[in-house]
Amino acid sequence: MRNAHEVAKVRMAERTLMGTLPPGTLMQRAAAGLASVCAGLVGTVYGARVVVLAGSGDNGGDALHAAARLARRGAAVLAVAAAGRVHEEGAAALRGAGGRLTGAGDPSVPAAIDAADLVIDGLLGIGGRGGLREPFAALAGLAARSPAVVVATDLPSGVDADTGVVEGTAVRADVTVAFGTWKPGLLIDPGASYAGVVELIDIGLAPYLELPAVAGMQAADVAALLGQPSGDSDKYRRGVVGILAGSDRFTGAAALAVGGALRGGAGMIRLVSAESAVAVVRQRWPETVITVTGGDLPAGEEIKAAGRVQAWVAGPGMGTDDQARARLAAVLDTDVPVLVDADGLTLVAADREMLNRSAPTLLTPHAGELSRLLSAAATVDPADVEARRLEHARMAAVELGATVLVKGSTTVIAAAGGDSVAGPALVNPTGTSWLATAGTGDVLSGLAGSLLAQGLAPREAAGVAAYLHGLAARLAAAGTGGGPGPAEGGSGRAGDRGARGGAGRRGAWGGADAPIGAADVIDALPAAIRAVREAPGR
Repeated sequence: MRNAHEVAKVRMAERTLMGTLPPGTLMQRAAAGLASVCAGLVGTVYGARVVVLAGSGDNGGDALHAAARLARRGAAVLAVAAAGRVHEEGAAALRGAGGRLTGAGDPSVPAAIDAADLVIDGLLGIGGRGGLREPFAALAGLAARSPAVVVATDLPSGVDADTGVVEGTAVRADVTVAFGTWKPGLLIDPGASYAGVVELIDIGLAPYLELPAVAGMQAADVAALLGQPSGDSDKYRRGVVGILAGSDRFTGAAALAVGGALRGGAGMIRLVSAESAVAVVRQRWPETVITVTGGDLPAGEEIKAAGRVQAWVAGPGMGTDDQARARLAAVLDTDVPVLVDADGLTLVAADREMLNRSAPTLLTPHAGELSRLLSAAATVDPADVEARRLEHARMAAVELGATVLVKGSTTVIAAAGGDSVAGPALVNPTGTSWLATAGTGDVLSGLAGSLLAQGLAPREAAGVAAYLHGLAARLAAAGTGGGPGPAEGGSGRAGDRGARGGAGRRGAWGGADAPIGAADVIDALPAAIRAVREAPGR
């Protein structure tokens, strides 16, 4: 896991650690790590042109001390005192190593940044809140337009460390050098898209840190949770999934959800759907056991007629009329885990009492659906959900009594009861913008439902499903069929996104990617599962 800690916990751990060390030791550890990463990025340090954007706090001190180390190796270093004053010891170290300091109003600064090989962002620390103000914002803009590699110290300035929220201008880094632990804002968009590739430097904090607030799954975590059929296994022990999906209008939704469940390892699928949707499923997945809706049975009785299952998936393309509501109510009245998605979420948003059940529930909304689920007391703007996805996922998990997977550029998963009950929120590092196409959410629902039926708790089922779903999409878009793949970047770094979060000025991850459809994600799921099982370190 990539464990991420909130600022208050980081500060507490730092204070405890510093009490055991000579003064200045912790800053020198951070500066040494930052300088090492910077040296690797420029290649030849001697003669490299380095500009430091330095604030007055400890982050500015880290950056100045690191720059002093580069200056002693022959780099030409210019530090810009953005606030008019800088960390005194760091400034003295830089001057002693031959570096220069100037103010933000120096007319030569824009040209120096434009000509730099490397720009180090030390404007604000992890305690910064809100967008950058002047002259910080102007300096961030100059860095963004420069061809230099931009390196952020601990966190890009202007990104909220605890949430990833970006209000106004922030530094866009190619690489972020994090000290001691990940910060949630490095894992959650929009902040994660400003961080680029993240390098974590061990400065000795780990023994003093409390439980993380957020965790990012890695291949080894996913592989450890994936089931492997035993020699005496059968289709029932592999997990039986009930799927309520599809309608005369949305005939493909059922086939996509069934495909996700089958490729996720379920031993049997029991589908309840309309005849026209069933016809599609029979062609693609003839192994599915089918109950056709609209016959002599009342809608609720159709669910019982489908037979016993270990988990239900309800919602994709099933419609929102009275018959659909009756079927959903019957599913939610069962004693097994239920995943609710799409049309099911629309019905639940209109009657949240349907979620009052004793068995576990997993909701998988996008921002718009989550805003409707949360709007019982006050209107919630979908744009605010996108900007503050961690906050809203946690809010929904507590308010609705369900595990909530919020889909989007960063998938965030909050377990029912909140972090204090079920552990840190999970965030998914895999995925690609090519997933923004019709039907991929139906595949995710089937995949997660399959994992629920195999015995995973909702939080873990959601995390594993999101990881595999994103990795399968990447493999499909790249036209590759296996190997450790791009999910881990092959290096243990945060390279899941590539520079600039996969969409910055250095270009998107995998320049040879091509568009994909939901069916391509299904077909790539076996390769994704093999990839996590074969990943280094397993």
